[in-house]
Amino acid sequence: MNKEDYLFYGAYAPILEIAENTVLEQIDAILKKNVNEGVHNPAEYIISRVKSADSMKEKLVRKGMDTDVLSAIKQMNDTVGIRIVTHFIGDVYTISDYLKQSDAWTIEEIKDYISNPKPNGYRSLHIILKMPLHGSELDFLPVEIQIRTIAMDCWASLEHQLKYKKNIPNADLIATELKRCSDEIASTDLSMQTIREMLAK
Repeated sequence: MNKEDYLFYGAYAPILEIAENTVLEQIDAILKKNVNEGVHNPAEYIISRVKSADSMKEKLVRKGMDTDVLSAIKQMNDTVGIRIVTHFIGDVYTISDYLKQSDAWTIEEIKDYISNPKPNGYRSLHIILKMPLHGSELDFLPVEIQIRTIAMDCWASLEHQLKYKKNIPNADLIATELKRCSDEIASTDLSMQTIREMLAK
């Protein structure tokens, strides 16, 4: 977090950082345990962040909520966000199963935008965890986990630019092309998964 983020989150900033690091450590331990048991590591890479003050305030305004820190922490599920990127679709659901089996948290909600993509073509598996907080006035903190393939992640980075950049020429054309690419990526991801399973036999 930068200086502005620390000012916005105030006394909750260290709590958010601890929660972020704790979830990362738990995910790392879960993956290592399964690797030690002879299963390949399904995660290509993992990144995390505490949502920036600017992004959080913009989201709160968009949803018609107060822009104070407690509104952010208590009403938003993605104050802490973690993205797990895989090579194959099968690995997305393998990691999801690992997270469901952990006693470190409870699963609040799962949104499968891979089986049911958003109208614009967005695909990803979202899991909202309730992470217990000890020594805090908050009982738990929601943490959003996004799991998706490398191809889905590449698509999402372009769509994010389209969504938040202003005055983009040919924005409608780009959106149409992105939707087409999303469908092609989904088809390719499925084909790659099938080939992987054939090679594993």
